[in-house]
Amino acid sequence: MKIAIASGKGGTGKTTLSTNLAVYLSEKYNMVLTDLDVEEPNSGLFLNGNPFNNKVINKMVPQWEKTKCTLCGNCQKVCNFNSILKLGEEIMIFPDLCHGCYACAGLCPSSTLKMVPVRLGELTHYKINGLNFVESRLDVGQEQATPLISQTLDYVDDHFKSAEIILYDSPPGTSCPVIEATKDADYVILVTEPTPFGLHDLKLAVDTMRKLEKEFGIVINRHGIGNDDVLHYCKNENIAVLAKIPNNRSIAELYSRGELVYIKIPAFKQELMKIEDEVIKRIGGLQ
Repeated sequence: MKIAIASGKGGTGKTTLSTNLAVYLSEKYNMVLTDLDVEEPNSGLFLNGNPFNNKVINKMVPQWEKTKCTLCGNCQKVCNFNSILKLGEEIMIFPDLCHGCYACAGLCPSSTLKMVPVRLGELTHYKINGLNFVESRLDVGQEQATPLISQTLDYVDDHFKSAEIILYDSPPGTSCPVIEATKDADYVILVTEPTPFGLHDLKLAVDTMRKLEKEFGIVINRHGIGNDDVLHYCKNENIAVLAKIPNNRSIAELYSRGELVYIKIPAFKQELMKIEDEVIKRIGGLQ
């Protein structure tokens, strides 16, 4: 079962929920946690693991061979991302815009363009007792998170075929990285907070998940601040509220020290148990 933890905005508590839920569930299930927030991965701050595997992740971009080129301009026509420009007798390539779709190279009549690797970032696989943890980190200066997320998902699919639960700590927002991180998920947990900003961005996330036709539920973090507008919205929209994590200073203190919360705060563990009962057991059918 693949579960993505996402949100409409940053700072709602995705990583807090992801790391605590992953370690809690690893006591019972063959569990994998994957940090797909590759622009700023931070799940590893709460997990003390030993690196098991490390690999460089590349994307493929075209390289122009001038001597063979007939300057037909076909590469410019077929590129949907404007990463190739025919300018006089030169073919200009903009690697940061390239999505590595191979259209230009595959449809070049003179085989002038060949695809070459360009480093995107790095993937590290950790083992932490009964938990496998995979983290990918985008290199500074790289602009595209989606190809790195895609290859990270491929790594997880290839290496953890026997896993019972794969948990994705997704990027915030509703843009392309989130779509990539959640597109294969069986269930999506949307984390929000009971504030006007939280509700506004929750609505965007809900619309996105409905467009993707994903089954999802809501976890309200810092419950007790703000107002009840998020609860009213979920009731009116018939959206399941899976858990309400209390607004507790002790939780913030543990988080700031990089410690897991559920071990020391029983109320937090109770909310994780509710998520397990609602999502894992009922929907996932795991025993």
